[in-house]
Amino acid sequence: MSEKVGRHPAQMLFGKIDDLLGRVTHGMEQARDYLFAQQREDGYWCGELEADTTLESDYIIIHTLLGTGNLGRMQRAVPEILRHQNQDGGWPIYGHGASNVSASVKAYFALKLMGYKPDHPVLERARAVILQLGGVTECNTFTKIYLCFLGQYDWEAVPFVPPEIVLFPNWFWFNIYEISSWSRAILVPLSIAYAKKPLKKLPAEMCIDELFTDGRHAKNLHLKWNKTFISWRNFFLVLNRLGHFCERFHIRPLRTLALKKAEKWMLERFEMSDGLGAIYPGILNSIIALRCLGYSTDDPQVIRALDEFEKLGIEEPGIPGISEPSFRMQPAISPVWDTAYAVFALGESGVSKSDPRMIKAADWLLTKEVRQKGDWAVKVRNVAPGGWYFEFNNEFYPDVDDSAMVLLGLDKVDNPRERYQHQVSTRAIDWIFAMQCKNGGWASFDKDNTRMVFQQVPFADHNAMLDPPTVDITGRVLEMLAAYGCTQDDPRVKKAIKFILSQQEPDGSWFGRWGVNYIYGTMQVLRGLEAMGVDLHEPYVQQGAEWLRMVQNPDGGWGESCGSYDDPTARGIGPSTPSQTAWAIMGLLAGGDTRSESVQRGILYLLEKQRADGHWDEDEYTGTGFPRVFYLAYHLYRDYFPLIALSTYAQKFSALDGRESSPGYQRG
Repeated sequence: MSEKVGRHPAQMLFGKIDDLLGRVTHGMEQARDYLFAQQREDGYWCGELEADTTLESDYIIIHTLLGTGNLGRMQRAVPEILRHQNQDGGWPIYGHGASNVSASVKAYFALKLMGYKPDHPVLERARAVILQLGGVTECNTFTKIYLCFLGQYDWEAVPFVPPEIVLFPNWFWFNIYEISSWSRAILVPLSIAYAKKPLKKLPAEMCIDELFTDGRHAKNLHLKWNKTFISWRNFFLVLNRLGHFCERFHIRPLRTLALKKAEKWMLERFEMSDGLGAIYPGILNSIIALRCLGYSTDDPQVIRALDEFEKLGIEEPGIPGISEPSFRMQPAISPVWDTAYAVFALGESGVSKSDPRMIKAADWLLTKEVRQKGDWAVKVRNVAPGGWYFEFNNEFYPDVDDSAMVLLGLDKVDNPRERYQHQVSTRAIDWIFAMQCKNGGWASFDKDNTRMVFQQVPFADHNAMLDPPTVDITGRVLEMLAAYGCTQDDPRVKKAIKFILSQQEPDGSWFGRWGVNYIYGTMQVLRGLEAMGVDLHEPYVQQGAEWLRMVQNPDGGWGESCGSYDDPTARGIGPSTPSQTAWAIMGLLAGGDTRSESVQRGILYLLEKQRADGHWDEDEYTGTGFPRVFYLAYHLYRDYFPLIALSTYAQKFSALDGRESSPGYQRG
């Protein structure tokens, strides 16, 4: 061993650093083999995207409304709902989370629709916690509207969602392109349903009157006024009351025109897509909207929408004598995202750029390039389409985060079609630069979608009305741009770095919008800054790294609960997970930490938790859909992020030891 490595502090902690690198090499090989084993025949990867039981509950509720669906699937969704019930009787919106009133009401209602009686122990426990949480009136808007469809809530008491919003011109202060893309996909079809107000009466034994604290027809069904009399909240509530007044007296001169435009808008976005927006609520609402507009169940548009909806389902056969067959729904499908990250992780681990499996994956990604203008083009004019989306097909909605990640993945492949891949990459980079927001950051689907006042609109309680720029996406874009030759001298890069620095928390961390939470955000920022050649001795870099060291768990890993979105003082606190431990290691290494015990302890945590087949287990939700409302568990996060962390560690310490290549292919 070289004298240089012999003096390294890591050796004092673990003896010979080669021993740890040998273990890392073995772990990398196992993880690499496992990840390649998950590659699909066409070249892509796609792990399950898990969410909470509101999806299974909505599945039962909506098929009950429409009189459609597979009864067997609905019955098999029941064990999945029951499996996630908390000990207190309610249902959480993330693993091991507190009971949530909306999720609990939906689960309770779905079980009643499937034949459960109020005196069933499951419902008795659920009812107690629901009433303790305030009952049905405390549910979010979308839950209340779905309840209206089946006569369990009053239309007068839910927020006004008029289809006339699609008539506002694009230059108008409020129009549908000033709200987030996913809100558009949810609200446009929902506004059609609101206008038509479908109703299916249920037998008394299926109703949920018992979940109202003061009875079904009490005055407290309506939205509450803000205690501050002059406020945006109260302004929008006044408009809401005015809208209900117009509905009551049929003062709707533009309703027919609005419905026709909403229908046209929706049908246009069915094309080249896995359903409206390719997301669960958009697809579900579009099916309801079509039926409200008079489309029959055998109409091709309804059939196609139902098919896309059912494709989100996963059947589990069960194990005889151990578990029942079950059925669950995914909120979306993530092949482009998973493939980009898998290719990047494998490339980082030392897999040859000319490996046929890597080329096959790259070719598959190239087929998913966006070549048509979508909603983003309303604000970003005279720019050629480019980039990628998240799902199999979603042409109207490419996103910056996926596009940057695909470019990072493609950089790990030497494609025989080098010229074509270069052309595609160039188009994507040009598109990403065009999507940069005024403050220097990047958002996901839109540019300058930042009118925060719209979050006070009564139907905006899903906490996702807007799509503002975030540091996690901006950090990834910087990492990608550096890989393609951009430097700090580029004024657009300077602007992005300035945005990132403006968002740093007093404790040194950064907020994570798309991953849980501050560990994710801090990692993405530090990797972006390192890639751009920022001096790692800068105080803001070292503060970020120090924060990561401060929140390390005693077992050597890192973890952060989704609860940190509700309580910022809980940032960095939670049971250790493989993905979050990998993020922290990646962040520390990006911050120049090759000497503290934290990194080595984190590496040991990953090695000790790795299974013999190269896989890691992870029960916690570490992905974010909508903060405080909807969370995700990406089933491949637990595999490709630890591989990246191990590979980065091996690269750093091989470099310290004077070796030029990763030990993944050089050491035995």
